[in-house]
Amino acid sequence: MAHERAGRPAQPEDLVDVARLVTAYYAYQPDPARVEQRVAFGTSGHRGSALNTAFNEAHILATSQAICEYRADQGVDGPLFLGIDTHALSEPARVSALEVFAANGVRVLIDSRDGYTPTPAVSHAILTYNRGRESGLADGVVVTPSHNPPADGGFKYNPPSGGPADTDATSWIQDRANALIAEDLKEVKRIPYARALAADTTGRYDFLGAYVDDLPSVLDLDAVREAGVRIGADPLGGASVAYWGEIADRHRLDLTVVNPHTDPTWRFMTLDWDGKIRMDCSSPYAMASLIARKDEFAVSTGNDADADRHGIVTPDGGLMNPNHFLAAAISYLYAHRPEWPGDAEVGKTLVSSSMIDRVAAGLGRRLVEVPVGFKWFVPGLLDGSLGFGGEESAGASFLRRDGSVWTTDKDGILLALLASEITAVTGRSPSENHAELVARYGNPAYARVDAPASRAEKAILKRLSAEQITADTLAGEPITTVLTEAPGNGAPLGGVKVCTENAWFAARPSGTEDVYKIYAESFQGPDHLARVQEEARDLVNATLAAAGS
Repeated sequence: MAHERAGRPAQPEDLVDVARLVTAYYAYQPDPARVEQRVAFGTSGHRGSALNTAFNEAHILATSQAICEYRADQGVDGPLFLGIDTHALSEPARVSALEVFAANGVRVLIDSRDGYTPTPAVSHAILTYNRGRESGLADGVVVTPSHNPPADGGFKYNPPSGGPADTDATSWIQDRANALIAEDLKEVKRIPYARALAADTTGRYDFLGAYVDDLPSVLDLDAVREAGVRIGADPLGGASVAYWGEIADRHRLDLTVVNPHTDPTWRFMTLDWDGKIRMDCSSPYAMASLIARKDEFAVSTGNDADADRHGIVTPDGGLMNPNHFLAAAISYLYAHRPEWPGDAEVGKTLVSSSMIDRVAAGLGRRLVEVPVGFKWFVPGLLDGSLGFGGEESAGASFLRRDGSVWTTDKDGILLALLASEITAVTGRSPSENHAELVARYGNPAYARVDAPASRAEKAILKRLSAEQITADTLAGEPITTVLTEAPGNGAPLGGVKVCTENAWFAARPSGTEDVYKIYAESFQGPDHLARVQEEARDLVNATLAAAGS
C-alpha cells in the first residue's frame, strides 16, 4: 500500500540535513565487528548512509586502497576514470578516493568541467580508451548510490570491461577493504587533497563532450530531428543534468530540459511509494511531476541520479512499465539495425517479462536469460554477441549501429533517446508500439510482492535445488520448468524460478531486509496473476519449512 503522500511534493520535514550528513561522513567511525557497518559490495557497489555509519570516510579510504591493490594484482595500469553523481556524499567521497589514488600513483582522470558524470559516460570513456589496446588498460569508479534517497552514498568499481565488476572482483575488494578498516587504516596510503589534485597523475577528461558527440554512432538522431519529435527530459536532479542541454544543442533536437536544477536535498521531488524521496524514474510517484506534463511532449523521459536507468512517458500511455518499454525497444531495434550481426542475441534477466521471450522468438533471435544484475550482460555486449541487454528495473544498453560495443553498463540516456527514435521512425509512440506487441503476443499481468523470511530461510532459498520443488502444478497449469540456474549462462539464480505455459514466478531473498521477493507474471490476466502469487508464496514457504526441518 502506498504512503498517503506518495506522488506529492516533498515538504521541509522530508529533507535531509546536508550539513549533518557530511559531518557524519567524517566524524563517525565504523565498527568492523558490526555487519551493517562493513563494506558490502552488492550488484552495484557499496551503498549506505553516513548517518548509519555505513558510508563514511573510512569506508571510502579503505575501498579505494583495496581497488588500487586489486588493479595492481590484475595488471591494470592505465588511467582510472572517476565520476560522481549529485548526492551530497558523492563529493566528499570523491575527495577521499582521489587522496588515496594519488598516493598510490594511480593515474586518475576527472571531469574537465568539474561537473557530474553519469555512469554510462564512465563506461563509454573506459571502452573508448581501451579500444584496440591489449595493455595499459583503463578502468573506472563511479561515486553514486543510483536512485537511493538523498542521505545515501555509493561507490562502485568498473574494470576494463567497462561494466559492473563481477563477483570475484567485488568480493576481493570488499574483503580487503574490511581488513584495512579492522587494522585502523594503517596500510592505507593517502596524501592531502590539494597535493592529490595537483599531482602529475591527476588529469582531466571531457566525459560530456566525448559521450554526447558519439551518440549518432548508436542512435538515428537525424530521424529524430527531421521528424521534429518534441522531447521533454527530466534529469530528476541527477548527473545527466548538463548532458540533456548539450544533446539538444549539439544535435539540434526539439528538446526541453524540464528541470535543470540540482539540490542535494532533492526538494523538488515528489515522494515515492513509501513517502521517501527517491529518484526512481520507473516509479509513477517519483515521476508524478513529469507525468503531469505528458501532453506537452511527444516523448518525456526521466533518469535516476547516475542516469543508468530510464523512465519513458507518452501522451497516450503515461509512464510505461519498464518491461513494456524493453519489449518495444527490442522489437524495434532488431528490425532497424541492419548492420548488427544476424545472430546477435537478446539478453534479459530471468525476472523480466516473458513478453520479451515471445518477441525474441518472433524475431528469430536466441534469448539469453541471466540472473539479476547487469554484470551478466557485459561479455556479450563487449564482443557483440548480444545486441541488447536489459533488466526489469529499467536498465539496459545495446550495440552501436555498426554492431560494436557502446557501453557495458546501463545507459538511461541512451534508452530515453531511443524512445524518440522509435517515435520518429515508426510514427507511433513506444506505448503504441507495445500495444501492437500485445495484440500479437498477448497481454501479460506482472507484479512483484514481498513475503517475510528469516535470515536462515533466506539462506535456504538462496541455495535451493530444483529437486526441492515438488509441486506439479501452479495456478491450475502443469509446471513445465523449475530453474535454480540461468539457462543463458548456467550461473546460480540465488533463488528459484517456476514456469508454466502461461505464467511464472521467481523467488529471491532480499539482501537488505528480512523478506524474499516474489516476481510473477501471467498471460491469463490479473486474477490469474493473483492466484500465481498466492500459490507461489505457499509453495516457497512449504519448501523452506521442509528444507529447514
